[in-house]
Amino acid sequence: MSTETVQTSLPDMAEAGVHIGHVTSKWHPQMAEYIYTSKNDLHIINLEATEACFKDAAHFIRRVTSEGKDIMFVATKKQTVDVVKTTAESVGMPYMVKRWVGGTFTNFDVVSKRVKHINDLERQLENGELNQYTKRERLGFQQEIEKANGLFGGIREMETLPGAILVEDVQKDMLAVQEAHDVGIPVIALTDTNVNPDLVDYPIPANDDALAAVEYMYSKIAEVIKSAQAQ
Repeated sequence: MSTETVQTSLPDMAEAGVHIGHVTSKWHPQMAEYIYTSKNDLHIINLEATEACFKDAAHFIRRVTSEGKDIMFVATKKQTVDVVKTTAESVGMPYMVKRWVGGTFTNFDVVSKRVKHINDLERQLENGELNQYTKRERLGFQQEIEKANGLFGGIREMETLPGAILVEDVQKDMLAVQEAHDVGIPVIALTDTNVNPDLVDYPIPANDDALAAVEYMYSKIAEVIKSAQAQ
């Protein structure tokens, strides 16, 4: 399947609740062009705008993936962490979902050394190189590995900065967005009605809270990545 044929469906997006925005009192004025109307004090996103923005984002995602670069998935909001992590793993992309670790991009060399240390420690533990230490010390190493995996497990194979990041909730993960800007990494993101889309290079107007909406949009993003990887 060509990535050109990966399309969103207006009825499917509506069924998933992609169009449901935040309460009108919490809107961001820069989202005005993507809002269709308001109903019951909620803003309603224009799904035709979502469709058009998805096409732009998909074109960029296809290009980055075709160049062999990573797209790092970022999501630390509890209700969407699992779907984002599962999607990232399904397409072999790095991710950070427990919390954003400050300096992941801006101090990438330091973070990479930390990840390498954990990888080496785990290898040494598995092949018996650490048997010379006491049981208590080995337990300490194991706990260090488990703690680090919780933070860095999704980027253990990421040897260079990614070609882009995909952010599920810009408000929640603003630090990741800021770091991406600082080092020149393009940002793709779902932009709900409370988000400033100007902070995002490839905004996709969509409900970023409802699980069904996030699952739908991420399934389409995964289709784009998989089809680009297959070419």
